[in-house]
Order: sequence, then C-alpha cells, then structure tokens
Amino acid sequence: MSIQGLKIVTIGGGSSYTPELVEGFIKRYDELPVRELWLVDIPEGEEKLNIVGELAKRMVKKAGVPMDIRLTLDRRKALEGADFVTTQFRVGRLEARMKDEKIPLKYGVIGQETNGPGGLFKGLRTIPVILDIIKDMKELCPDAWLINFTNPAGMVTEAVLRYGNYKKVVGLCNVPIGMRMGVAKLLGVDARRVHIDFAGLNHMVFGVNIYVDGNNMTEELIDRLTSGEASGITMRNIVDLGWEPGFLKGLKILPCPYHRYYFQTSKMLAEEMEAAKTVGTRAEVVKKLEDELFELYKDPNLDIKPPQLEKRGGAYYSDAACSLITSIYNDKRDIQPVNTQNNGAIASIPNESAVEVNCVITKEGPKPIAVGDLPVAVRGLVQQIKSFERVAAEAAVTGDYNTALVAMTINPLVPSDTIAKQILDEMLEAHKEYLPQFFKG
Repeated sequence: MSIQGLKIVTIGGGSSYTPELVEGFIKRYDELPVRELWLVDIPEGEEKLNIVGELAKRMVKKAGVPMDIRLTLDRRKALEGADFVTTQFRVGRLEARMKDEKIPLKYGVIGQETNGPGGLFKGLRTIPVILDIIKDMKELCPDAWLINFTNPAGMVTEAVLRYGNYKKVVGLCNVPIGMRMGVAKLLGVDARRVHIDFAGLNHMVFGVNIYVDGNNMTEELIDRLTSGEASGITMRNIVDLGWEPGFLKGLKILPCPYHRYYFQTSKMLAEEMEAAKTVGTRAEVVKKLEDELFELYKDPNLDIKPPQLEKRGGAYYSDAACSLITSIYNDKRDIQPVNTQNNGAIASIPNESAVEVNCVITKEGPKPIAVGDLPVAVRGLVQQIKSFERVAAEAAVTGDYNTALVAMTINPLVPSDTIAKQILDEMLEAHKEYLPQFFKG
C-alpha cells in the first residue's frame, strides 16, 4: 500500500451500483483513505461509464474528500499497483440475462439469473473473464485483494480458488445483509442488535441461529413468520409466495429468499411464466429501472446516490463491499458473512471449496467460523448445489460439452438429461459470442 493512500479498481465501473460504492468510500474516508478509485469498463459500456463517472466526481466534490476518480477502458493500466480490486460486471450485459431467463421457460424450467440453467450459463460466461483478470492481477498487483460480487458469486469464488491459484479472493453477496435487515424489521429492533449465524452457499445460505442482544430468538422469529404477521424475509427481485407454516417450523432454521426456487419450484415457475407474458422477465424489468437510473445520473445537478437505486435487487451490495474492504485494511476482526474457502467450517463440504459463512475479517482475509454441520434436512441440497458449482466451474474452464451437460442435468431445477441437452444446445447457440471455449476450431 502506498503512503499516498489506497488505490481501488472497480471492474464494471459503469454499473448502476457504482454510486453506492462511491458513497460507501466517502462515508468511510477517515478510516479508509481511498486516494484513487479507478472505474474500468469495456468499449460497449463506455457511455454508461462516463455518466456514472461524472456523477462519482460530483459526489466526491460535494463531500470534499481528496479522492481521485479515474475512468478507463484499459484494465491493465488501472490494475497496476492496486490495493483492492472489486468486480461487478455482466458478460453479455442485460441482453444475455434476458436469454438466461427466457430460454429455460420454453422447456418448463425456471429461468433465473443465478439458479438453474441461467446460473450455469452466467457462470460459463463469467469464469473465464474472472480468471483472465486474476492473471493480470498476479502480474500487476500481486498483493491486491479481489472482492467479487459478480454473480454467481459462489461458483466464481469456487473457480478462482480451484483454477486461479489465487488465495486473496472474497466473494460477496447482499442476501445475508438483506436477511438481517428483514429480521430486524420483523422483530422491530435496530439491525445492529441482530446477529445471525449464516451457513451454506451463495444464494443457498441459511440463518442457523438468530440472536438479538445475544439472546437466541430463532424460535420466536419462526413463530412470527408462521403466524400470518409476515410471509417471509423478502427481496425486491424474488416474488414472495410465503411458506407453509409447518415447513418452516419443522425446518427450525431460516431459509433465504432464493430457497423458494428449490422448495416452491412449481409455484415459482408458474409465477415466472405469468410475468414473462405480462410485465416481462426480471431482466426486462431491470432494464427499465436501469434506463431510469441512468437518466437520473445524467443530471449535472445530481451529486448524491439517488434513493431510486434501492429498487434494484442489489441494495446493500456496495455497502457490504466497503465494510469488507475497511475491515481487511484496518484488521478490524469483526464478523461478516462472505464467500471464502471452507477450511472445515462446514463439516460436509470439502475443505478447499467455497462456502458462504460468517468469518472474522482480518488483514490476512476472512477466517471462517466453524458451524459444524448443517441440519440433515438441508445438508443434501447444499451438497448437490456444491457438486453443480464444481462441475459447472470445470465446464467453464475446459469448454467441454459433456461436462456442461452433466452440470445442467445434476442441477435440481432441471428435470431430465434430455431436457438438459435441449436447453444446453439452445443456450450455447444463443450465447456463442461469449463462450469461445466451447467453440474452439
């Protein structure tokens, strides 16, 4: 780290989330002296990069902090000497997400950004790019931490640990924070008083124990959830269908919103089918939101993060990233839920695999807190999704068709090998431009 302060690089700097990141760095400036924030994007994203970049400069000017915002399309130039690198990009942009959501629906299968066939294809497109960034980092900023919140965050972290030979990587997700905020709201307490023991995988994480001021409130929370007072801990991007009360009572732990895809598959599929015909898929809804946000961002008088940004499904993402970076930099040793190498934290997951668990955040990175094992009722599903992530990561790296077919087939949302092949073939063709590893020679 240079004496002048920190250099942070954000790849996917033209994202609509960037103002939240900038706000997070501004409000933590006293303990996290970011002198240079480089926002990097690709030529297709240049217009958005310039719009967001100008807003970021106005925000910094208003705050009066000496943070230099740099915009570039040259990733290597940006990475040189970086202390932290954050990744928040979407290979193929929202158009690719629309295909991920629409194509599976033709076959009666859930189309979703990070689950099922859509999650597989997002991983296949993203992992080679992340590994390419890692290659540049090893050369240009070998001591930098990679903070990834590009989805599917768990599969990407798995791939970096397994194939990138780079240990300074942390995957980040806003779901645990959203769950903590939801619990606080439901119990009518300040979120700072709530502590949840998180364990599982990305978008497959459970709240195993819920505490308020150190008192275990798990049973009371589940009673509240099943009494009709509230249907569940919700997210803007996932429809809330409630839960069968007996199911939650029997489970005895808190599922995350993404578990609806696995425990309410037929209802979620019907909901998606209906939405596709009416308001559009989630990607189409997001595209409208993005267009509105960028119109706001263009306003030369706007010099704060607009409140409309929280309508996007990723509220709290960037704040989580800023908290994580601050804790690593200052060796805070506080507890945060992140995606990191298991190292025995969850007994039934391989030590070298990525898991999403509470960790003590130190300057050497996250130290996972052991949870023992997951309850038997959910253990098998978590292991199945971990198998899917591992096989998918292998397919992304090798470009092997048969491996990709196995990954698609073993995903619990895909009903058979034949349907898996049909979806795989159509999606490979649809995303050909971003999957060179499958179309060699």
